[in-house]
Amino acid sequence: MLTLDKVFNAQTVLKDIIRETAVVRANGIAPNCKLYLKPENLQITGSFKVRGAGYKIKMLSEEEKKNGVIACSAGNHAQGVALAASRCGIKSLICLPDSAPISKVEATKGYGADVCLVEGCYDDAYQKALELQERDGYTFVHPFDDENVIAGQGTVGLEIMNDLDDIDAIIVPVGGGGLISGIAYAVKQIRPSIKIYGVQSAGAASMYSSVKNGKIECLDKVQTVADGIAVKQPGENTFSLVREYVDDIALVSDDEISSAILALIEKQKMIAEGAGAASVAAAMFGKFPIEGKKTVCVVSGGNIDVTSLSRVIERGLMKSGRSSSLLIELIDKPGQLKEISRIIADCGANVTGVHYEKGETESVIGCFLRIEMETRDYSHVQLITRTLCDEGFKIV
Repeated sequence: MLTLDKVFNAQTVLKDIIRETAVVRANGIAPNCKLYLKPENLQITGSFKVRGAGYKIKMLSEEEKKNGVIACSAGNHAQGVALAASRCGIKSLICLPDSAPISKVEATKGYGADVCLVEGCYDDAYQKALELQERDGYTFVHPFDDENVIAGQGTVGLEIMNDLDDIDAIIVPVGGGGLISGIAYAVKQIRPSIKIYGVQSAGAASMYSSVKNGKIECLDKVQTVADGIAVKQPGENTFSLVREYVDDIALVSDDEISSAILALIEKQKMIAEGAGAASVAAAMFGKFPIEGKKTVCVVSGGNIDVTSLSRVIERGLMKSGRSSSLLIELIDKPGQLKEISRIIADCGANVTGVHYEKGETESVIGCFLRIEMETRDYSHVQLITRTLCDEGFKIV
């Protein structure tokens, strides 16, 4: 059974596997509260997952260790199992869908695991892992629904309380629920006054829906930029613990997550993946009553693909009003672009793109001009729009 002693034991056992990540103050991200970050994106393997996997593997019997461990994951859990097994001198086999990014496959191999690529999707890889477990006697390391895994994740909560006094709230990303279950259980045993808030992506709201409806639910599909928390169904253990110890769960959109990733880069010089930034998005966009409260956001991971990062940054710029475009209908005659550019420059914005577009306009000699701009925020965009309208231009 999960006990507080088990979480403290995990903290001791994991000292030679994990890195203790110190809580840091975050200024300018969520000015309505005293915000701190628990940067598990700086953890070995770039994610908290190595904690749960490490404790699970450490607790295996000698017979189980001899047979090795097997897991199925396309991301952080795979690397956590690989590193933890390697540190313990245990063989590990990770089943991955053949569509997994090459960078993640190579990272998993780099931490010492054997990789079995399975044709198809994650579910196919999961079934293959179960088949190999049955055939070869491996111990299956579940990514979240295991009490030793949950206890390992709970060490995040102990470290937060060691670093900070008088915490009012902790915000935790939620996928299958292993991380928040461990943190909530440990924290509530020691300081029940601390609020534990969970946050899921609106495109993968399995725990949110399950808790609201009072039973475990399985989503038909999940779609979110936060692939680390894109879980169709929570676990039985995690669902039970979340219902008992978590104060509330909220949802954030992909746009809000993208804005949070951008804010962490600009304000904290910190790279977070979508799942890791979800907690920060909840604080930024007022999902919980944390005004004036001492609040810690768990940045659960930082393993984001570079090509994905560029798209997410662009999305974050658009969401925050930092990147915008206007479609202007005008008469096709000399001097129009010069006048529009002058107005935008006088308002303090920077033109980054100009596109001439033909189409049906009120005038036979009309045209459309799409202007792309770098702006400060939405109020800045509104100022430019009003000024253009006052000068007689028609904003479409």
